[in-house]
Amino acid sequence: MTLESESGRVKREADKSYELSPDREGPDSAIEVIVTSGGIDKLEADKPLQIPEVWFWEKGQLSFYALGDEGYENILQSQILRNLDVALLMRCINLANHTQALAEFRQGIQS
Repeated sequence: MTLESESGRVKREADKSYELSPDREGPDSAIEVIVTSGGIDKLEADKPLQIPEVWFWEKGQLSFYALGDEGYENILQSQILRNLDVALLMRCINLANHTQALAEFRQGIQS
């Protein structure tokens, strides 16, 4: 999905974006997977898009950034998905068997 600011001056594509609130015009969250370039520098481009939360997956680590008055700041836990068990998510992401990872994650969030 191409994300565009209201002015139309900023356009970019997140690797994945999610609209969790039905009354919101744009995504509530975006996920960026960093393989070779980009990273935290992309947050400056995200400011005009007003995406409340951006997650980065880089070198086997997940980091969260929330949009505040001064721009994006690093946070330890998702503010949008406050009950997200980050340790469980990381453990499941790093499992080689995707079927096992989904089963373990589902079991973990149901308990």
